[in-house]
Amino acid sequence: MELPTGGTAWLVTRMADAQAVLSDPRFSNNSARDGYPVLQPGQALSADERTPIFVEMDEPEHTTYRRMLIPEFTVRRAKEMRPEIQGQAEELVDQMLANGSSADLVQTYSLALPSLVICGLLGVPYEDRDFFQSRVSAAVSLASSPADFEAAFADIVEYIGKLVAEKMDNPTDDVIGRLVTGPMADGKLDHERLSSIGALLLAGGHESTANMISLGIAHLITAPELRETLRQQPERYPDVVEELLRYHSIADVNVTRVALADVEVGGRLIRAGEGVAVSLGSADHDESVFAEPAGFDIDRRNKRHIAFGHGYHQCLGMSLARVELEIAYRTIFDKIPNLRLDVPLEELPFKYNGMLFGLHALPVSW
Repeated sequence: MELPTGGTAWLVTRMADAQAVLSDPRFSNNSARDGYPVLQPGQALSADERTPIFVEMDEPEHTTYRRMLIPEFTVRRAKEMRPEIQGQAEELVDQMLANGSSADLVQTYSLALPSLVICGLLGVPYEDRDFFQSRVSAAVSLASSPADFEAAFADIVEYIGKLVAEKMDNPTDDVIGRLVTGPMADGKLDHERLSSIGALLLAGGHESTANMISLGIAHLITAPELRETLRQQPERYPDVVEELLRYHSIADVNVTRVALADVEVGGRLIRAGEGVAVSLGSADHDESVFAEPAGFDIDRRNKRHIAFGHGYHQCLGMSLARVELEIAYRTIFDKIPNLRLDVPLEELPFKYNGMLFGLHALPVSW
């Protein structure tokens, strides 16, 4: 494939090959390495110019930090948060209803709900959402220059850094607060690294989930038979969530690696120093794995998609995201069963210029 920033890389499209690449330590996720496939302008900066990002670390360094975070993002923890998330979703919908008979769901619901959740979880003031949402948007836009990308992420890191300093003086019972009083106090984590990890959690904790909420709602609005099934069988919402994740796979080719050695994948030799882009969307539509993959089927027996990635870099917050999506979809349609699009589906402003697919706006009425 031709890279948007110049050069070429291998494109991996089959499920087995994607899983092989993403679970093989001979493929590095460190974008500072020579040959790394640069999809986004900001990745073109040298290692000395860029803020270190936890998600781009290789083993064993990556697992060292990941283990500090795993207790905060377990299935059990996500389940415990259900009542709070349900209350937040209901309050947001009630506010929409009180404000009239139409709204842009991206701003009033899709972005607001995961922002509330991640702010509460991390210990970030929700009133600062306009600032960090604007910086995250710049960081994931393919239109951003290298300088814009780095400035956007650096702003978030600086913001989290100030919160870390505050929590050092006044400990709080939240993820960042517990990292301050735990690993950081024990010398296992320094201020700079914690700020970077916190920035990544803040960015990833709302942007991807917000995109899936918008796409899922738009999808369900245009599927009345499926909505009727869900009205009669609300216990099927988890199945809908899994199929929406597979069907849309919003990260798509946002997963890149560089070979550290000569490796054969799918019968092709990828040489050391050559870049690889893994298409999660293509893998999740692999006809050898999913029957009629272009169709939307909540009765699929095989639900093992890789929308959250695969291997040791698999999304840390996937259990929380699943809970948020299920609650977001069910709550909006329970409270507003006559929800409808204000424009035809094909005319919605889809995000074709970002690292994550989604919607810039979702105008609806009821």
